Amino acid sequence: MTRRTALRLALIGLGGLLLAGAAALWVVRGREGGTLQTAVAGEAREGGLSLSLAPAVAAVRIVEAKVPGRPLIVIDPGHGGRDPGAPGASGRSVEKDVTLLIARELRDELARRGRVRIALTRDGDGTLTLDDRAAIARRLGANLFLAIHADSAPNPGARGATAYSLSEVASDADAAMLAARENGEGAVATERDGSVRALLSDLAARDEMAASADFAIRVIRAAEGSVPLRPEPHRFAAFRVLRRSDAPAVLFEAGYLSNAADEAMLLDPIQRRRMVEALARAIEAQAATRR
Repeated sequence: MTRRTALRLALIGLGGLLLAGAAALWVVRGREGGTLQTAVAGEAREGGLSLSLAPAVAAVRIVEAKVPGRPLIVIDPGHGGRDPGAPGASGRSVEKDVTLLIARELRDELARRGRVRIALTRDGDGTLTLDDRAAIARRLGANLFLAIHADSAPNPGARGATAYSLSEVASDADAAMLAARENGEGAVATERDGSVRALLSDLAARDEMAASADFAIRVIRAAEGSVPLRPEPHRFAAFRVLRRSDAPAVLFEAGYLSNAADEAMLLDPIQRRRMVEALARAIEAQAATRR
């Protein structure tokens, strides 16, 4: 038995009683009148499956592959709702909208190819905490997790995409600063969970670091020649949302919204299409190793 398998079994044992009662039904508090409302696990629908998760987590639809049993990819459009993210240089864009555009187009491209199953953490302008996003990946049993963001910098000349994987030690000062920002400052964060289950999850995350780095390298290789990249485009840091997803995970910064050329690229459907196709190739290649 591998260390990862043992850790997962331990997690299942700790959470078994809770999950047994919650598998078919979650009870959430309504917004009006303080009444309790029930949300029943979603039923299968044509082309996908919907699940109702914990409070503050919207219904998540799984788009099925053409062949049953394929790996599940959870795509997380960064920011959303009351957390707009970075503004664009032109004033015509904001990060939460750009990330959702990319995520939807990537989902549709992967669905067209039909080799993997896909779910988005949000498919609208909803507010999710960092732990909500990771919890969706865990509860759905994601095989891969891809968080999509768009960067910003005081230097308007900074541009290019970056793929970040999880590490206890940041690759450089910029990566450390970005992780600190995304882990709380300027993002919707939740209190750290100090439970035994959370500690075991952190240990399991260590076993995913190598696979996450492989995933990031695949993303960069697929993007080369079709997407502008930063110098040394594979970087790493202790991103909370990657740590808690329990799957090989990458945070992809699609470009700098603070750079006029990158913003124009991200708003151009043709150039965005090249990025989406590169991400789809990398996801399929990585998913093929996770069956």
